[in-house]
Amino acid sequence: MNAEERRFEVLRAIVADYVATKEPVGSKALVDRHNLGVSSATVRNDMATLEEEGFIVQPHTSAGRVPTDKGYRMFVDRLHEIKPLTAAERRAIRRFLEGALDLDDVLRRSVRLLAQLTQHVAVMQYPTLTRSTVRHLEVVTITSSRLLLVLIANTGRIDQRVVELDEEIDDDDLARLRDLLNSAMAEKHFEEASAAVSSLPEQAPPELKDVLTRICSVLTETLVEHPEERMVLGGTPNLTRNVADFPNSLREVLEALEEQVVVLKLLTTARDANTVQVRIGMENEAKEMQTTSVVSTGYGAGGMVLGGLGVVGPTRMDYPGTMAAVRAVASYVGEILVGR
Repeated sequence: MNAEERRFEVLRAIVADYVATKEPVGSKALVDRHNLGVSSATVRNDMATLEEEGFIVQPHTSAGRVPTDKGYRMFVDRLHEIKPLTAAERRAIRRFLEGALDLDDVLRRSVRLLAQLTQHVAVMQYPTLTRSTVRHLEVVTITSSRLLLVLIANTGRIDQRVVELDEEIDDDDLARLRDLLNSAMAEKHFEEASAAVSSLPEQAPPELKDVLTRICSVLTETLVEHPEERMVLGGTPNLTRNVADFPNSLREVLEALEEQVVVLKLLTTARDANTVQVRIGMENEAKEMQTTSVVSTGYGAGGMVLGGLGVVGPTRMDYPGTMAAVRAVASYVGEILVGR
């Protein structure tokens, strides 16, 4: 083992101990707890070099050191593989998620599970509409002049809209409308479906043109992205259990999570279901998030990424375990949604 590899082993040991104990780590503790195969003096020298290079820092006058953002980045970058979850953990995840009743339930269960597995805040983006296809449109009569449109996507996402008509409609015309709309929209991506719907009134029978114009106007609006509806969050109390990890910044982090915009921006960059992204501290563009780490990935199946999910926690986190949990939950969510 050369000097560089040995120093990385020292850094890895410091990360492990600091994550576990929340206390700055000294050279004696490293020698006592880890089989580094070198003397205390060598460990002290390696720690001095790591500090000079910005990988660790002395937070106060104690002899202990803690990793910096740069140190965590080096640690994460040199993880040769993400440790797999146990077979029992994988079975538990699948069983828990497969019990979901609908899309909303899948997302709620996913963030609850991810928050429990990691002890951080879990966030998940709703399936991106532009990547979804229309499975079916149901048109239901509420009254003779009021209709309920139920748009069902291939991901299980359901949007409902009420349409007020200027005239009454009978069952025969309702059936014709339903057939016209589904013929135009079924199996199309939302963007294509929106274009098909917007031109539909021009091709409609004269007696249905006014009604269809009203319906298509509502549908076109429904088929457009609604960013404010696109995230579900769970496990916020986990942050408050680690107040010391957020000196003078916990309120800012909580406010950013509540506003959602900052986190959504992070999740929308998670467009690869095969890669787990880790942003550490100052790597996060938003100032409010620069005392956190964000671990995220895309979810989907069959080459189709529907959205992003991940966790937000302190930079002092179990990166291998957190990355494994994020990847596992994303994998099962994708299978469940695409298989619906």
